[in-house]
Amino acid sequence: MTADDETGDEIRGTARGTAPVPLSVLDLVTVGAGRTASDALRTSVALARLTESRGYHRYWVAEHHSMPGVASSSPAVILAHLAAHTDRIRLGSGGVMLPNHAPLVIAEQFGTLEAMAPGRIDLGLGRAPGTDGATAAALRRTDHLNEGADDFPEQLAELTRFLDDDFPDGHPYRRIHAVPGPVQGTSPGGVQSPHRPPIWLLGSSGFSARLAGMLGLPFAFAHHFSARNTIPALDLYRESFRPSAVLDRPYALIGVAALAADEEKEARRQVLAAALSMVRLRTGRPGLVPTPEEAEAYPFSPMEREFVDSWNANVVHGTPDEVRAGLDELQKRTGADELMLTANAHSGEARLRSYELIADAYGFPAG
Repeated sequence: MTADDETGDEIRGTARGTAPVPLSVLDLVTVGAGRTASDALRTSVALARLTESRGYHRYWVAEHHSMPGVASSSPAVILAHLAAHTDRIRLGSGGVMLPNHAPLVIAEQFGTLEAMAPGRIDLGLGRAPGTDGATAAALRRTDHLNEGADDFPEQLAELTRFLDDDFPDGHPYRRIHAVPGPVQGTSPGGVQSPHRPPIWLLGSSGFSARLAGMLGLPFAFAHHFSARNTIPALDLYRESFRPSAVLDRPYALIGVAALAADEEKEARRQVLAAALSMVRLRTGRPGLVPTPEEAEAYPFSPMEREFVDSWNANVVHGTPDEVRAGLDELQKRTGADELMLTANAHSGEARLRSYELIADAYGFPAG
């Protein structure tokens, strides 16, 4: 039996309908102008239930901080809520920014999630802060931010040891256990789930691509905001890959900004609003996601218009047939094993409709 036989259901998904590869969901829990965080979280529950019923493979929540329009600062809390409202779809972090946290805390959080939803939890890890430098300093209680990124391999190794409860004799953490976790299965009378959340490495450059390959881990690349680096990073991952107990061959997904609407004009309106939100974020003015009407009336400067055009060039958007064609072309060009779609729009209704239309376009099972 190969490693993939044992873990295939936890890592490798199954393509549905006519999709070339499994399709999944990345949720930023976006908050639109005139909406509340409660509204956004209700949308996340509705979206998780919808995409589960339609055959999407996994549903990940990102970690971001100090951004009014993104309510996903606490992935573990949101995932626990989603676990209570779903039954089958895989749930995970896309990702937890490991340098922001003590590895033991993450092992405890995701051990708890695994106990809540056995066999359905993914642990995606990144080395970026998921925010600006000042917020990262507040999170980490230090101004030496580069140390966290530089120490990422060591933090990853420590987290893995806590998840597996296998620190060697003589290690200062040998008698420390992440609970829930394997120690419960080795205690007198203990019975422990055979599942352990699989670790994914996330990245937008070559560092995590190479590390994931060397460790034989699955890799997720942020194509949705680093498109020019996608193919070089995937090539580096595949070239660096060494078979492991987790995978015997590479497995890479890419995050893709994608939004479908019943009419092409409506899709353009929605992605313009999301692009305006990015303009404000990149210029130090983060806020709620504006309405399409506000975006259409906004006086973009030439530099801002150039940014919007460049940003939206990497957003697969339009009618369902146009989005399907764009996703098919992207998968063929990159060779990605899975596409993880993120639909950023002002309204929850537009996001829900997008995932439904894409499912229809690929002939996914009816919900």
